[in-house]
Order: sequence, then structure tokens, then C-alpha cells
Amino acid sequence: MLSFGRLLSVLLLLVVGLQAAPLAQPEWNRVDVPAMKTSIYVGSVTLTTSAFKRDGETFAATYAAKVFPWFFWGETGRITINVSNDDLKKLQRGERMEFTGEAFSHKSKPRHVTGYADPAAGGATGKIKVRIAVDDVELIFNGPYQLSIFDVQASSAQ
Repeated sequence: MLSFGRLLSVLLLLVVGLQAAPLAQPEWNRVDVPAMKTSIYVGSVTLTTSAFKRDGETFAATYAAKVFPWFFWGETGRITINVSNDDLKKLQRGERMEFTGEAFSHKSKPRHVTGYADPAAGGATGKIKVRIAVDDVELIFNGPYQLSIFDVQASSAQ
């Protein structure tokens, strides 16, 4: 039988070893971002996206940008952001993750995308800032995000 001192030593070593162990790779492959709104000169733009799905080191979604009151300036398209496994680990550790990406409108116009995510505890939720360059204007959107695991089998059965 182990003495109390030896048991305490073993437990202490176990705790130190667990703290030094690398974080498990998060399996997050879906990001949900609710509609975000920003102001422009005499108007506003609301950005709505589908759920971002991970493919390799990118998350991709479709988007719709509605411009009020100039509805004819609105557009739809596809947006991708680059997120590596190391970036996901940053979120898991509670660190800010910066990202870049691109979007293409329904008229195939390219849009440069940059931003960052500031995670809450655990990294699965937090705040996101997205900057999208549209011609000579930079639109800045702020909002929350939610990372989750997209069940590929369940979605293909539907």
C-alpha cells in the first residue's frame, strides 16, 4: 500500500503531466455567425451568412449583403476564410485568432476579407470582427460566433 506521501507525489506528478500535455485538437468544423449590421454614409448594410463549413484549412459559406435604403446595391456570393489547425488551437487556448480570406459576389467581383476572433472561455464562442473591402470602401462588421461540430452523416441523410 502506498503511503500518503507517495500517493501525494504520484497525484502531483499526474497533475503536472496533465497541465503540460498539449491540448487535444478541436474537431470544430462549423461556424455560425448571426446577421451583422454596419453603418455606411446615409444607410446600412446587413450581412447574413449560411453556416461556415470547414474544408481543409478554409471555412466556406454563402452570403447575402442587403443595403438600406439602396436595395439595388445588395449582393449575394460565396465567402471563405483561412483557418489552420494552429488557429483553432489558439481559440481553444483563449487567444485572439486573426484570419484572411476572400469573397466573390454573384457577379464574380472579388472581395478581400480580414478579421479576427476573440474567444470566450474554451474558444467555442466569442466575438468576431470582419472587414470586407468593397471597391474603395471597407465594411466592418462585429458580432458573436459559435463553433461546433457539423455532423456530415446526419446532413447527408436529410
